[in-house]
Amino acid sequence: MQQVRLSDVEERVYEAVAALEARGQVPYPDLIAQESGLAEEEVHAPLRLLTEKNLLHREDSPMAGLDFGPRWCARQMA
Repeated sequence: MQQVRLSDVEERVYEAVAALEARGQVPYPDLIAQESGLAEEEVHAPLRLLTEKNLLHREDSPMAGLDFGPRWCARQMA
């Protein structure tokens, strides 16, 4: 089993996404920032890095004409 090393900021962002999903909220960047205690500009780099590490994936709005921006979904850490 391979362990993925996360920075403190990456861990905070991942946990924020997971917490939002657990509460049934859509993890948009502004909510991720609020949940993690970071500024919205500060979550973009960790979101990209977590996607590269295959821990998050980006989904665009599933409803045509109602694009509220990308949302980020956590992949389960085994």
